[in-house]
Amino acid sequence: MPAYVVSMMSIHDAETYKQYTDRTPTIVKKYGGKFLTRGEPFTCVEGKDYDGRLVILEFPSKADVEAWFNDPDYQEAMAFRHAASTMNYLLLQEGGANTENPDPKL
Repeated sequence: MPAYVVSMMSIHDAETYKQYTDRTPTIVKKYGGKFLTRGEPFTCVEGKDYDGRLVILEFPSKADVEAWFNDPDYQEAMAFRHAASTMNYLLLQEGGANTENPDPKL
């Protein structure tokens, strides 16, 4: 079952942040992941306005996300992200098998 990572952050040092973004694609790919969005413009259609960076990744499974996140190379790269940005949300959600009429989980 696919798993998704949604990352929303504010960047305060673009040069240092680039050292993070230069390293991440090969590590994401190593675990079967792919970027669905990576900082492209977006529109807030409802709720509190947001002007930070939005990144959405897809992985084959939650286990692949956990392996990617704990990879020593990613942990090293993450130091640049921590130095250059403030994470607002880093979310992990598994996709559901039923995409036609999913249970609302109320």
